Amino acid sequence: MPRTNDSVVTEFILLGLTERPELQPLLFVLFLVVYLVTLLGNLGMIVLIRLDCRLHKPMYFFLTNLAFVDLCYTSNATPQMLNNFLSEKKTITFAGCFTQCYIFIALLLTEFYMLAAMAYDRYVAICNPLRYSVKMSRRVCICLATFPYVYGFSDGLFQAILTFRLTFCRSNVINHFYCADPPLIRLSCSDTYVKEHAMLLSASFNLSSSLTIILVSYAFIIAAVLQIKSAEGRHKAFSTCGSHMLAVTLFYGTLFCMYVRPPTDKTVEESKMIAIFYTFANPVLNPLIYSLRNKDVKRALNTVLRRNVVTKMAVTPLANKP
Repeated sequence: MPRTNDSVVTEFILLGLTERPELQPLLFVLFLVVYLVTLLGNLGMIVLIRLDCRLHKPMYFFLTNLAFVDLCYTSNATPQMLNNFLSEKKTITFAGCFTQCYIFIALLLTEFYMLAAMAYDRYVAICNPLRYSVKMSRRVCICLATFPYVYGFSDGLFQAILTFRLTFCRSNVINHFYCADPPLIRLSCSDTYVKEHAMLLSASFNLSSSLTIILVSYAFIIAAVLQIKSAEGRHKAFSTCGSHMLAVTLFYGTLFCMYVRPPTDKTVEESKMIAIFYTFANPVLNPLIYSLRNKDVKRALNTVLRRNVVTKMAVTPLANKP
């Protein structure tokens, strides 16, 4: 919908993944199932860690925060997306678009540094095990977990303000399934130089700095593990990092080409495909990665399930008594 220079944008139209009406119900069911599995997996992980005292360790404290971030991340875009699949009016208010864009950027940055904090935790556990309880004290863990939120929501607010200070007069149609920076920049008829370079600088800095922390941590971990003489000891050390390494690979592998490029028609279309992966696939896969590859989590899950079965068996005879 073209607009005049003096018209003020009060709402945006989200084109979504496809404009083909026959695919909308199918996509609604597909993404609803993925969303419910994501909620179940991440909430289940948080509750399981809270219930089992054997999981009250720094590694699982950070895992709880990662599950919470993933939960919020996917919940930021999915309800609006599901609503648009079944609605003819695929609009979002200006304030709603600002909020969605802000939370998206903030949680993305938070996850960068939460994964970096988890890598540092593994580094201390493997390279300095005797001082692990001192170096990863409760106070240190809280600080390491708080920083990603504070930094992420601060830089996210700055980036969102830069985006929504632009003048939108070309159109109010966003070629995406949520309010993302690249398609919003393309709608602007004002100078986007500052915003584009601030986005490029933020993306480059945060990707490289968080990944550097992770890579340096794993460089020390690998060096320490290679000094272990027994194959069993090396395998045990690497197994504690396997889940995190896989999660990092999935997360960063889909992000390197996301913002570190100018927003063109081609890259906006590509970014929608990439966004589907890290908005839906990463949050739904992370609980599976950390549960299926982690003996402590599997043991805790078996304990909780066994406890529930025993409780039900004990309650049933009492309920049948006259």
